[in-house]
Amino acid sequence: MLAVKTDKLTKNYGDFKALDELELQVIKGEIYGLLGPNGAGKTTAIKVLVGLLKKTSGTAQVLDIEIPNKQIASDIGFMPQETAMYIGLTVHQNMEFFGKLFGMTKEQIAIKEAELLKFVDLEDWKDELVQNLSGGMKHRVSLACTLIHEPDILFLDEPTVGVDPKLRANFWKYFNKLKENGTTVIITTHYMDEARNCDRVGFMRQGKLIAEGIPNEIMKDTGTDNLEDAFLHYATIGEASDGPTPDGGGE
Repeated sequence: MLAVKTDKLTKNYGDFKALDELELQVIKGEIYGLLGPNGAGKTTAIKVLVGLLKKTSGTAQVLDIEIPNKQIASDIGFMPQETAMYIGLTVHQNMEFFGKLFGMTKEQIAIKEAELLKFVDLEDWKDELVQNLSGGMKHRVSLACTLIHEPDILFLDEPTVGVDPKLRANFWKYFNKLKENGTTVIITTHYMDEARNCDRVGFMRQGKLIAEGIPNEIMKDTGTDNLEDAFLHYATIGEASDGPTPDGGGE
């Protein structure tokens, strides 16, 4: 069963192709990592899949439903890179707001809020205005708000940026706990070492998926001991297959 399926998914900004006939399949209940440099199309792909951007062409399905569709909004959790909270409200007020937005009762919100604040290590900051928090702490509040309604599928865009290594490790333990409960997690990250925690990873370059697979198998197939070198291996193959430009230079 697939949680996400795209077919020739394309997103253009004028003459620039942010997504170039992207073919992506994510299995329900797995942690899937999208890896690639800035500009590879990772964030654009996620924003199309959660319905924030309109595709130019192709198809995209999430939980067997063609996107965009408000019908599955409550089944999706999305954490963007940028702060997406009300900075004039407290941590608690933000979590309460997002909980009510998804139809949760006060009792349900209180139980989940206590669990999540402990998870992101912000129990002592519950009544602090978000505007007074550090960048890393704001990121952690954003993650907690994303998880408040227990969505079936999570799209996390750089969720561990600005988080110390110890807390980052705890995040991954929690992500695996969610997976065990049947939640699908799609995550982008710049930390290639932590991407090893994914069940599968997909390498993106210039709006396309250039390789994917189980992290250890990818490293074995490319003769590397880390995912960064593995990505460079596939990127080099891609550059060679692109061929020279008309003036004889590289890409």
